[in-house]
Amino acid sequence: MQAFLSSSIPATSYSRSSFLPQPPQAPAKLAILPLSGPRAAAVARRTEAGRPAGRCVAASASSSPAATTAATAEVPAAMKAWAYDAYGDASVLKLDEAAAVPAVGEGQVLVKVAAAALNPVDAKRRAGKFQATDSPLPTVPGYDVAGVVVKVGGGVKGLKEGDEVYGMISEKPLEGPKQSGSLAEYTAVEEKLLALKPKGLDFAQAAGLPLAILTANEGLERTGLAAGKSVLVLGGAGGVGSLAIQLAKQVYGASKVGATASTKKIELLKSLGADVAIDYTKENFEELPDKYDVVFDAVGQGDKAVKVVKEGGSVVVLTGAVTPPGFRFVVSSNGSTLEKLNPYLESGKVKPLIDPTGPFPFSQVVEAFSYLETGRATGKVVIFPVP
Repeated sequence: MQAFLSSSIPATSYSRSSFLPQPPQAPAKLAILPLSGPRAAAVARRTEAGRPAGRCVAASASSSPAATTAATAEVPAAMKAWAYDAYGDASVLKLDEAAAVPAVGEGQVLVKVAAAALNPVDAKRRAGKFQATDSPLPTVPGYDVAGVVVKVGGGVKGLKEGDEVYGMISEKPLEGPKQSGSLAEYTAVEEKLLALKPKGLDFAQAAGLPLAILTANEGLERTGLAAGKSVLVLGGAGGVGSLAIQLAKQVYGASKVGATASTKKIELLKSLGADVAIDYTKENFEELPDKYDVVFDAVGQGDKAVKVVKEGGSVVVLTGAVTPPGFRFVVSSNGSTLEKLNPYLESGKVKPLIDPTGPFPFSQVVEAFSYLETGRATGKVVIFPVP
């Protein structure tokens, strides 16, 4: 995705003159689990210093989990939320300090958001690329969430108040996605779309997973990747690509995993499990002699991808033009799939990858979107902490 925004775009704060519905007045009491511990302290230091510096590492499943302590608090009638009432670039986003906390429907839970993450689809949606199937404006964006269940709706059987969860909050991200997303203090989500947060991961790490890991998993599954087959991942250092490498190796048993990235990210590819790391600034992957049973194109090079697939193989294309035998799909949210993948995350066999420029604090959502849209992120762009 080409850069068309500046990372220095300032965030604009709005108050009760906001364009989102005004909330009712009566709050309800419940328990909230606030964040503390090493990661919270680190984020506080980054926030004080401005834009944080960092190095590109895969977040370990054993690295400092967010410590949580029960505290009595109230679910307020109003919440802070980032929203837009017109399509456009990142400047349409406004901080609404008096948005209504979403109602909890049948089969849903209310989640106190601890962390959220951005995806390219968030930017495309905000730009109006999916207006025909989008929910009505104004919109609180955000698909990925990690947080704590603070209220349970009717028909909910598996989750309870106090559960730490993560997931993608809209079942079909392009077909009527939720009007009130995860870039807010609270979001209402169907129980079936959530899973318990993997043990050993903190909220920021968990928030960076749902849409990306579901996309990587469903894409590999649809290609028929199986033990003993080979796969080439185009864009192996991105949010989806980094997980596709790991899932191909650890979950699907691929015998050979190749991946592309720029020079400074080649060692990262190897650390994620790539057997063949291709520097696309020095080599054209489509001109190399190796052929693969599966090509996973996360960057929009479908015309080149089909040149390196074996006869009878599969090419999955996430963005850009599709050249036969390539195909495209739109991921669906599914909490049960996340539950199945949790053991790989808890064991450290599959690790979340957070861009070292972040996490971005909640006050810098505009800057986070601008950075995402440069196309230079390594892993996921995460928003943490959420107040």
